[in-house]
Amino acid sequence: MAIRQRAIQAEDKEERHQGLLDAAERLLLRAPGAMPSVADVADEAGLAKGTVYLYFPSKEEMLLALHERNVGGFFQALIALLEGKAPVDFGRVLALTHEHMVDAPLFLPLASRCFGLMAQSIPDEAAIAFKQRMADRLQRAGAGLERHFPSIAPGAGLVLLRHSYALILGLWQMAGAQVCPLHPTGEAPAILAFDYPDDLDRALLALWRGVVGDQGMPS
Repeated sequence: MAIRQRAIQAEDKEERHQGLLDAAERLLLRAPGAMPSVADVADEAGLAKGTVYLYFPSKEEMLLALHERNVGGFFQALIALLEGKAPVDFGRVLALTHEHMVDAPLFLPLASRCFGLMAQSIPDEAAIAFKQRMADRLQRAGAGLERHFPSIAPGAGLVLLRHSYALILGLWQMAGAQVCPLHPTGEAPAILAFDYPDDLDRALLALWRGVVGDQGMPS
């Protein structure tokens, strides 16, 4: 009976944990440029402010947890694809990337923000734990890539995913210059005006072709 009670309590805690992240996500979707406070999230979730601190020591760590949930969704889908029996090619990986990262309205803005938070406002212990979990996901997914693309050398699948993620985020940050008021007109230099999804697809295709050759790549 005690074991069952503990299980119920654990389920309740997880449900509340996810509910708080859902509340933070709704606030960010309504005001992407704002940093929701703990009080804002508590109000949105219909809970007392003190309850939020039972789950997240700070608003910054709550945002990191939301980012990790998004990251986890992508890797869960990618690993399921790579560990399945069906053949995998670049197009299927790219489609997942668009679904979970490029087309998801919060993924890239939140990822960019969290990189800054980890350097300034996230305790080292929490940041290191997050990075270790990221490394574990990359290692597992990288090994899956190597099974589907034999031309990838052992260990190089992880590197390819790491470089891909850096490219996805870096190009997005550069594309953000289009809406920055760099000039009195509020327009960015023409050289920085590009279609992000299209430019990203071409850059990822070039990166992957350089590593895996023509196998599983579009003709």
